[in-house]
Amino acid sequence: MKALVLLLAVALSMPPVTYAATYYLTVSGLGGEPDYEQRFGMWAADIGKILKTSDAADGKVETLVNGTREQVRAALERIAKEAQPQDAVVVMLIGHGSFDGYEYKINLPGPDLSAAELATLLDRIPATRQLVVNMTSSSGGSIEVLRRPNRVVIAATKTGTEKNATVFARYWVEALRDPAADTDKNDVVSALEAFRYADKKTAGFYDSQKRLATEHAVLEDTGKGDAVRAPSPENGEGQLAATFPLLRIGATASATKDPAKLELLAKKEQLEQQIDKLKYEKAAMAPEDYKKQLGALLLELARTQEALDK
Repeated sequence: MKALVLLLAVALSMPPVTYAATYYLTVSGLGGEPDYEQRFGMWAADIGKILKTSDAADGKVETLVNGTREQVRAALERIAKEAQPQDAVVVMLIGHGSFDGYEYKINLPGPDLSAAELATLLDRIPATRQLVVNMTSSSGGSIEVLRRPNRVVIAATKTGTEKNATVFARYWVEALRDPAADTDKNDVVSALEAFRYADKKTAGFYDSQKRLATEHAVLEDTGKGDAVRAPSPENGEGQLAATFPLLRIGATASATKDPAKLELLAKKEQLEQQIDKLKYEKAAMAPEDYKKQLGALLLELARTQEALDK
């Protein structure tokens, strides 16, 4: 009886769910030499191709290879006009960055784009879920300016002083392509799962080359903390990233193409987000309360999945 009461409370506490759109913008900047130019452009193009063959193939994917500052501004201004509060926006930056101790910039043809200007453009977008993946050198120098309570910020380097060209973008592309990145096997690659996958692969690259690592990826998603190498409930980082659907794959991607299943899919993702949130709050809860709430959520999730599978 108690379980039924708790389950009913969970259901009643959930607001009406609608399937939200995600806007993706990928930008590659100047390479400085042919090898980097080709590499940066290829990674950006690969991300665009992967997204366009996924559930995101509805005109909300834009890729700017060697994009200019004005093109980036125009793309984000378009998103600001179209996006709704329940939507999400993902901005991915690939290339060389610079940091003079005060200001970070991504190197683009013509005038460079600063982190401060990017932050202002993102602040104008009404979408309340945002992800910035800055995969450039010196990208750690952009975190303090970019961070917000509703925004996940990932950087390929832990500080602005890690100035060597990065390989994190290569493995970020792999995270979008490799089903193994979906570690909880729910057919959704979250921002946190992609971060962990790419970070592990990047570290493995330097180990295999017997080279000293010149980049150390970090994540910040509270809007007020320091970026960390290993997000966890202990340091308070990673909860928003864990509940940010970056890419849907498998059966979940197929469900997005069926209008009759969109509401169920949105409910499933909301339940999964509540479960992730509960796991982060576990340490502050009485064990019995945690067990009861988790059980009720898992039961409702199972029922929702059953309806989706019909």
